[in-house]
Amino acid sequence: MSQLVWLLDRGAALVTYPALYLAVLTGILYNTESFGVLHEAARRIHIELSVFAMIVTLLHAGLGVLDAWFVVTGQVPAPAYSMPYFLGGVAVGTGGLFMLVVAVLGFTDARRFQRPWGPRVVHSFAYAGFAFGTIHAAAIGTDLTGLVRPLLGPSVAFLVYVLLLRLLVLRGDSSNATPG
Repeated sequence: MSQLVWLLDRGAALVTYPALYLAVLTGILYNTESFGVLHEAARRIHIELSVFAMIVTLLHAGLGVLDAWFVVTGQVPAPAYSMPYFLGGVAVGTGGLFMLVVAVLGFTDARRFQRPWGPRVVHSFAYAGFAFGTIHAAAIGTDLTGLVRPLLGPSVAFLVYVLLLRLLVLRGDSSNATPG
């Protein structure tokens, strides 16, 4: 049973991170018409992709809690790294999950919180959740060190590049606007 949970947890993680990555990327492109065809594609798939990413994130979280339980109770061998490192990675993943859940709750019902939240606040939580998830993947994703670590840096750098490009384009659009 524990071996099946471990395999399903890792499988869910391998689907979760790319789905979250694409949700962030399409979110960056979603409101920037200057990106042309990429903007149009993002408008068609961002919300559905984000919902899918959240579903597989919840699946990974549930399986991850069960897998961590097996490790902590000694039902399976401890990972090759120390137990505090393992528990720290679990805590970072939990933080990422909470950030994403708050973002989803803010998106689905902004009035759920004391003051209605705008898209910037909601997306700030989503970005923070993705950042926590990236740290979690780099820390605990040591099962696939040869795959995860070489791809993680360049892929996150690309997201930062697109985000900065978006900010530059938006700043250029606002400075080119004629006063009314």
